Amino acid sequence: MKKTIPFALAAALVLPLCAQEVFDDESAPDIEEASRSDAQESATHYAMWPAFFAVCEFPATPDLIGLRLTIPFSTKQENVTGFDLGLWGRAIYFEGLQVNVLRNDVKDSCAGVQVGLYNTVGRGDLLGVQAGLWNQSLSFRGVQAGLVNNSGDSQGFQIGLINRSETMYGFQFGLINIIRDAELQFCPFVNIGF
Repeated sequence: MKKTIPFALAAALVLPLCAQEVFDDESAPDIEEASRSDAQESATHYAMWPAFFAVCEFPATPDLIGLRLTIPFSTKQENVTGFDLGLWGRAIYFEGLQVNVLRNDVKDSCAGVQVGLYNTVGRGDLLGVQAGLWNQSLSFRGVQAGLVNNSGDSQGFQIGLINRSETMYGFQFGLINIIRDAELQFCPFVNIGF
């Protein structure tokens, strides 16, 4: 496993050099009439490779697989798979490791780990871990660990000072533990939902 990591990194850096030439319908030269040099000049280059290295708002692509540096922020990439590192990261769908100091914001669903001061998964499910001062999700399966944890439908563990959930199948550990749809809605230190 340790030997494959350098090969994967090398491939992510070398493969952009192997971008394929793609012609637009309007600007595509007739290969029989044009020489090869004319064809190369009118070609539009798109990187046909699986990894991106994104910085801030560049590139503006709907799907990003690889590493994204969100310095100071990034909102242009919609579906991110891989590593998201920086200050403020936003995506519609996310899979992987999202470590942003200020905020990790996923609009729909997230599978992986969010680490930052404020972590949110808006409309979809979180499958994994949220760790920060404030963690919020519509529903989660996994662990929320922070000062304040807030979720709708929860399965797993909430560990923090304040834990709140609408429905819970699991455990809450903290000073204030609230499960709205339980016989015992409030319990300090430990609350259990079934």
